[in-house]
Amino acid sequence: MKFALITAVLFSSLGLANVASAASVDKGQALVEKGNCASCHGAGLNAPILPIYPKLAGQHADYLYYALKAYKLGGSNPQYGRNNAIMGSQVQAFSDADMQDIAAYLASLPGNFVVRK
Repeated sequence: MKFALITAVLFSSLGLANVASAASVDKGQALVEKGNCASCHGAGLNAPILPIYPKLAGQHADYLYYALKAYKLGGSNPQYGRNNAIMGSQVQAFSDADMQDIAAYLASLPGNFVVRK
């Protein structure tokens, strides 16, 4: 019984990995350029114009995807949404697939995050 459960979990996680890797970096780049994300997040999406804007380059794709989803939810769901007028309006036109593509592209960029050891 335990073996069957573990096997089912492993196979289902493999399926999720394939879905996550299905995102297109090229489509994400086109969407980022169309959205003019660099106007706030700076050159290479790694040099924000103001300290309140985050660096996006090199961030984890899953984090970026869920952040974009949270901006799309906005204030309608205070538990999961992020309330920011600029980002809320930017992401409304994006589908889930678009947001996954954007996240994949941003994660592929070289970032300068520091990881302490």
